[in-house]
Amino acid sequence: MNEEDLGKLIVSAALKVHTALGAGLLESAYEACLSYELSKHGLEVKRQVALPIFYDNLKLDAGYRIDLLLNNKVIVELKAVEKLLPIHTAQLLSYLKLGNHRLGFLLNFNVVHMKDGIKRVVNKL
Repeated sequence: MNEEDLGKLIVSAALKVHTALGAGLLESAYEACLSYELSKHGLEVKRQVALPIFYDNLKLDAGYRIDLLLNNKVIVELKAVEKLLPIHTAQLLSYLKLGNHRLGFLLNFNVVHMKDGIKRVVNKL
């Protein structure tokens, strides 16, 4: 399955989870439900994936974690915040660069309509 097809499934699953749960829960609740929903489609879903930093020929574990990694291709970062800020996009872009991935989604579940909480981010490899 290519990245764009994965993206469509991510958006569809996020809409389904948000419709069922609504806003106001912790990120971890949305992560668990979204992970389950995506795995029902046969995707390989990894949660809380360690993301090391390579600096000066050293591999350093700096405590960074990708919320969801789908089929080792697409990163999904989940938020439950009042408003997505530029720093959230910068975080996802950094994860994409560090992990050498092209496509990521920033999903904010603390919105009235989930379509307003979806941001697609592309890393120009």
